[in-house]
Amino acid sequence: MAMGVKEQMATCSRQYTKWKELALEADTMPELKMCLKKAMFWMELHTAFVALWSIEQTRGEDPEVKNRLIMAKSNLSKRLADYAQDILNEINRN
Repeated sequence: MAMGVKEQMATCSRQYTKWKELALEADTMPELKMCLKKAMFWMELHTAFVALWSIEQTRGEDPEVKNRLIMAKSNLSKRLADYAQDILNEINRN
């Protein structure tokens, strides 16, 4: 079962907070850079989901808007899949 936009926003918010806190605790510049990069990814994703949710609430009944929302959600899903692949590659390198 797919997560709704509100659940996705909550997940992004939690992940952003986690990576921001890890960045604040980083001991080295490479570690800081990695944590900030991940925090920014989650903040950008959160912002995109908030925008989609807002559009859905205000214009979600318009068929053309519905189609565009589906495409936007698909693009966000691809970004998440790419992120997951990057994490797997990172784990395999270590």
